[in-house]
Amino acid sequence: MVADMRQEVVESMIERCIPENALPDEWDVDALHEESLRIFNLDLPVAAWAKEEGISDTEIRDRMLQAVEAKMAQKAANYGPEIMRLAERSLVLQTLDQSWKDHLSTLDHLRQGISLRAYAQRDPLNEYKREAFDLFQSMLVGLREQATSVLAHVELKIDRPGAVPPPPSRPMVESRQDPATMADATAAPSGAPSASGTSSGPLSGPWADTPRNAPCPCGSGRKFKHCHGRL
Repeated sequence: MVADMRQEVVESMIERCIPENALPDEWDVDALHEESLRIFNLDLPVAAWAKEEGISDTEIRDRMLQAVEAKMAQKAANYGPEIMRLAERSLVLQTLDQSWKDHLSTLDHLRQGISLRAYAQRDPLNEYKREAFDLFQSMLVGLREQATSVLAHVELKIDRPGAVPPPPSRPMVESRQDPATMADATAAPSGAPSASGTSSGPLSGPWADTPRNAPCPCGSGRKFKHCHGRL
């Protein structure tokens, strides 16, 4: 189904840019080149093809199809056929789901204003059926083009067996300024000493009985209440 979508998209591009029975001078090769870049992400020498003697729209279509199929085959070879099929199924279903939601929303807006067709002496029911069918056909065209474009541009990241895992990221640590010492201190869990040596919980050990106004035993020259005894 995905391959049929690609073929229909290429044929639609050729029909728009190379009209039937048109001379080579009337071909819109620039638009065809831009469309191949936008949809398939392929920089094809369309202008050089169009200058060849005796070239036809069928030959250009076949060359484009061959280039597109070669690119998709290369993707399948790089990622593996099974992974590529899973990616195609997932992306097509997501695109279809979104396109159908948009289509239902458009039909709802059409239904709200279809009664105005009666002022033009037209049957609102018949007009609704006709316009709804045209919208459905446009949705299918857009679905094929969007799904094909997404699959042509998508790049998959696969973890290969035996690959070296990336190093673990360093944990984020909150940094703030100590108002007593005007120095940067790093937040630590409750009860653990911080970067400045103070404790955020009850002090234990041989310094637990140190008076708060006495010099700190660590030798910093500050009072104990402003150093290791700070709450």
